[in-house]
Amino acid sequence: MVTRFKIFFEIVVTDRKSQRHKARKQKINNLKFEIMEGIFVPLAFFLALFAILYVYWTTRTKERLALIDKGLDASVFKTGCNKFALLKWGIVLIFAAIGVFTAHLLAQVINEVAAHFSMILFFGGIGLIVAYFITNKMANNS
Repeated sequence: MVTRFKIFFEIVVTDRKSQRHKARKQKINNLKFEIMEGIFVPLAFFLALFAILYVYWTTRTKERLALIDKGLDASVFKTGCNKFALLKWGIVLIFAAIGVFTAHLLAQVINEVAAHFSMILFFGGIGLIVAYFITNKMANNS
């Protein structure tokens, strides 16, 4: 009787220990995954950004060299300075900030993510429209 109880007790205790060990191991694996995720997401973002810029610059250089080889002028790539660009971006960013503020107020009523996306895009679009009318008016005056 004692041996059966002892065997049963050892099985139950070791089973509980192995369950705790598995749970602890799973928590460690989840923690490792979260740490890896925190490292790989920014790394992937910057690698993708680098790849896009690399392709853009190499393609631009190849186009210019092809124009020079054909004997054409590569001045087509030189763009003049737009004197209203800073004004446009200033107006758009001011309206985007108003959108963030409005989204923060609206997030108390509806879903937070939907409020932020919709208000930033809405006020950013209004900012682009306002910037268009202001720069168009200034261009006509000068």
